[in-house]
Amino acid sequence: MELVADDLTAFAAFAAHRNFTRAAEELHVSQPALHTRIRKLEQRLGQPLYSKHGRQLRLTAAGESLAAFANESRSRADAFLGSLGAGVERPLVLAAGSGAYLYLLGDPIRRYLTPRRQLRLMTADATGTVDAVRTGTADLGVTALAVPPKDLACVQLARFPQVLVTRPNHRLADRRSIRLKDLGGEALVVPPPTRPHRRQLERSLLDAGVDWSVAVEAEGWDLLVHFVRLGIGPAVVNGSVRVPAALRAVPIRDLPPIRYYILTRPERATDDRLTVLRTMLL
Repeated sequence: MELVADDLTAFAAFAAHRNFTRAAEELHVSQPALHTRIRKLEQRLGQPLYSKHGRQLRLTAAGESLAAFANESRSRADAFLGSLGAGVERPLVLAAGSGAYLYLLGDPIRRYLTPRRQLRLMTADATGTVDAVRTGTADLGVTALAVPPKDLACVQLARFPQVLVTRPNHRLADRRSIRLKDLGGEALVVPPPTRPHRRQLERSLLDAGVDWSVAVEAEGWDLLVHFVRLGIGPAVVNGSVRVPAALRAVPIRDLPPIRYYILTRPERATDDRLTVLRTMLL
């Protein structure tokens, strides 16, 4: 079976967005034309490349493999043309969450960027970051994971405790560390129920038999800390979060640490450009 460059480019765009409208806009084609091209690809391969889950589109195993092949082919072509002086080398794509960009990656990114070295940044949660690296949409990812995926090359970047952020007058503010049972009766500032941090915290509090309540739900570490500063209640956050001097951060001994990993596809682990970027991140 012959796959032309346009087919690979079209599917790579679709895989990156998982949305026909946005992919068609990127490719400057109509949505029906892109839909037809993807359907013909499926017919030629003899298997589906994506499936529908409610309003979401997810790649099948075959779709992930094709996306990875498409992106790898583009990277190799760009590198080859660059070596001949016949093209401009494509910027590396880095995928990470907002917390990683805010608290871990700012200085390394500034050091990496030069007129000859450029980055394109993607913002994604842990699942999106893993998917972007797995399909080749991103060359490298940084995210917090409880268990790193075995099909990717993973290097631990950092490890942080989980901490309780409080105002100085809170009953736990002067402790050197606490346990979950110390949170009994607290009204906590927490993320929405769908966020991984909220789900993990709820399970841990339930296992510890802690009776607690929700003071307010907020999206993002900065907003959680802002509500603590306002006196709405304490919050359990990732220890990488910068806590203002006016607040206190108390480690929680019986919560698992947050581990951040650098992710790449195994076949890209020795890529010279990725090695430079990975070294600067570490």
